[in-house]
Amino acid sequence: MSTAELTQKVEDALEEIRPFLQSDGGDISLLGIDDDRVVRVQLQGACVGCSVNQMTLKSGVEMTIKKHAPQIEQVINVVA
Repeated sequence: MSTAELTQKVEDALEEIRPFLQSDGGDISLLGIDDDRVVRVQLQGACVGCSVNQMTLKSGVEMTIKKHAPQIEQVINVVA
């Protein structure tokens, strides 16, 4: 799979989960994919200070991304 295809699959996954984040006043953006295995994202808005953002990141975002792109091993939130 090309880098462009992988990026599109990750973006598709983020589009799937974005409405849930936006309904809570937050959002998410893709910063990059390292070595086709680690996705770097940035939670935004209300998600930044939310005490459950690590749970959201692991159970929601990471699970959804892995569904679209199984080769992804980890999703990390980069704090601005």
